[in-house]
Amino acid sequence: MHFVIMGCGRVGSSLARALERAGHEVAIIDQDETAFRRLGTSFEGRRVVGVGFDRDTLRQADIEKAYAFAAVSSGDNSNILAARVAREKFGVENVVARIYDPGRAEIYQRLGIPTVATVKWTSDQVLRRLLPQGHVPEYTDPSGRVVIAEMPINEAWVGHRLFDLEKAAGGRVAYVSRLGEGLIPGADTVFQDGDLVHLALDRDRLAEAERVLDAAPTTR
Repeated sequence: MHFVIMGCGRVGSSLARALERAGHEVAIIDQDETAFRRLGTSFEGRRVVGVGFDRDTLRQADIEKAYAFAAVSSGDNSNILAARVAREKFGVENVVARIYDPGRAEIYQRLGIPTVATVKWTSDQVLRRLLPQGHVPEYTDPSGRVVIAEMPINEAWVGHRLFDLEKAAGGRVAYVSRLGEGLIPGADTVFQDGDLVHLALDRDRLAEAERVLDAAPTTR
């Protein structure tokens, strides 16, 4: 698949290299030609010098055939404008914009422009490591109703199926982090010692699910 990235800073260059390593075709845009040095000599994708929301620049990056577009420059306005041009003018369905202002990020999210609020993401990551339990969700959908949260799991659950864990908590396991790798669980996947379970559920059930899973299971 073809991906177009605007911004060759630390985030953009890392994203470009990761996508290329995964076997995808990548074009990356930046106004500063020297920024492409971050890509290293092994990067084989297209480097386009220009403004990321300019239509001619986007065409040079083959935006017409892009599966997805990511605007991750250092400017909020530029990122939002570029994401809107990619979606509304070129019909790219999968777009995302990095936004430093969390207030504006929430507004654009509700307008249908997926955003990553850098400050909010960082603070949430810190909070999840400070709090004794996972009270800060990793993800909240635009309506605010559905969340994904890393859950505290009592060690007595080791050996139980994740299906049983879901039934007790009233949610669905989105994925499991096991030995540093992400895992999509199957019907018979068993909870192992050291697993980090990321549960999707209604926000209103979060506190109750944490209480249930932080205690030993009532039945085998």
